[in-house]
Amino acid sequence: MSDCLFCKIVAGGIPAKRLYEDELCLAFADISPQAPVHVLVIPKEHVASMAHTTAEHAGLLGHLAAAAARIALEQGLEKGYRIVINTGEDGGQTVDHLHLHVLGGRPMGWPPG
Repeated sequence: MSDCLFCKIVAGGIPAKRLYEDELCLAFADISPQAPVHVLVIPKEHVASMAHTTAEHAGLLGHLAAAAARIALEQGLEKGYRIVINTGEDGGQTVDHLHLHVLGGRPMGWPPG
């Protein structure tokens, strides 16, 4: 999608601190971190949000989750981390491209938000 911020990052049109990349996804440091480690994991394919996924996306969603776990370990988060997917305006989603937040490096409180 030509006007999507994350699609532009995937295409290399906007710089990002890339931490992991494979054929299906890209992970990069969040520019407004909410924890000492805050990485975004996005599919290279444009999917607007979790609300736009179907059963056909099951493999992609599993791949994103596995990539997030790998990245967490690579970032030294052996003591634990949180993976968050915000969906829609009330869910706190600010970029209309599915993305997983990997947060860690400090204790996470509950309830969130």
